[in-house]
Amino acid sequence: MRAIGNKDFWLASLRHDGAAFRAAATVEQLDRPVPSCPDWTVADLVGHLGSTYEWVCSHVSRGTTSRPDPRQEPVDLPSGEALMTWWDERYATLATLLDRLDPEMPAWNWAPQAKIAAFWHRRMAHETAVHRWDAQMAGGQTEPIETKLAADGVAEVLDTWLPAGRRRGPRDAHGMVQLAATDIAEEWYVRLRGEGIALLDTDTLLHEDHPARVRASGTASDLVLSLYGRIGYDVLDVTGEASLLEALRTG
Repeated sequence: MRAIGNKDFWLASLRHDGAAFRAAATVEQLDRPVPSCPDWTVADLVGHLGSTYEWVCSHVSRGTTSRPDPRQEPVDLPSGEALMTWWDERYATLATLLDRLDPEMPAWNWAPQAKIAAFWHRRMAHETAVHRWDAQMAGGQTEPIETKLAADGVAEVLDTWLPAGRRRGPRDAHGMVQLAATDIAEEWYVRLRGEGIALLDTDTLLHEDHPARVRASGTASDLVLSLYGRIGYDVLDVTGEASLLEALRTG
């Protein structure tokens, strides 16, 4: 499955959603709970995202595919306005670093993907978009993830997260699942094989030979947010064995 974006697209998305995250995560909002991230406040969300940026910056430009030190959740972070200044600095550093990196440069990642920097251009765009939505949820008013980015986010879940074993759903499901975005010409066929998963090439797939046991359709934003467990699958138009969709949850 091809990625739908490229470096310039992902950087533009990072800048857009980074600014929107910052607008939602104000000092006045820091104590608010984040309904889509149980037990977290907006301050926790700021700390998580900022420390993720810091960790990526610590290893992505090494020019090697060797594994870096594991990422650690932040401790002893500042509070209030100082916390937001801390986040601003890490966001700016990440955007500047990714902008100057050749996407084909060798870089470690945790997935069965090419070990190149482009992985992190893509990953940071999606990390920021989903957590922007989380921050807005804390304020009670969310905006959907941009359609093309959301479609690429669905692809990333299926070609990166799930093959890497980062699944939160059951691992004993078997059968074909079809996902279809109603606002962009993209669809995905996934074969569940218990612990295994296979993303089929829709350009060569003969659908009559591979009937789906469940089909879920909706906007690309609703599809990716449901895969991340931010919203329920009941917001989608689902036909067939809906329980199979639970095997696709990640995040």
